Order: sequence, then C-alpha cells, then structure tokens
Amino acid sequence: MPKWCLIQIADANSVSKAGQLIGRKVVLKYGKNDFIGKIVSLHGKKGVVTAKFRKGVPGRAIGATVELVS
Repeated sequence: MPKWCLIQIADANSVSKAGQLIGRKVVLKYGKNDFIGKIVSLHGKKGVVTAKFRKGVPGRAIGATVELVS
C-alpha cells in the first residue's frame, strides 16, 4: 500500500495557490479508517500536490475525497 499520493485540490489551480498548502494536514476517510497525511511538495504546474500518509493508503481509495484539516 502506497504512503505517497498525488492530490488535486479543487481551489488550487496554480503553483502559487498550491504552494500555500504545503505543511497542512489532510485526512482521507475511507470505510471505518481515517488515514492522516501531510502535504509535502508540489507536483507539476497545475496545482497538484504530493501528500505522505502515516499508514499506507489502500488502492481502492483512488479518486476518494480528502479533507484539509489545518
């Protein structure tokens, strides 16, 4: 199960907006489990960010919605 995921943020469609999100925590609620992660870097120029999760995220969670916590 991968610990690194690419996340597309709906409001961040540029590098400058996505860069402000680095360091914020994200939560993926999948089934009964909550996967906590942190945005660590940018990926490309379209506002996609890379997040590292504490536990591995299941492959079925691809396309799921994440929540920005702080």
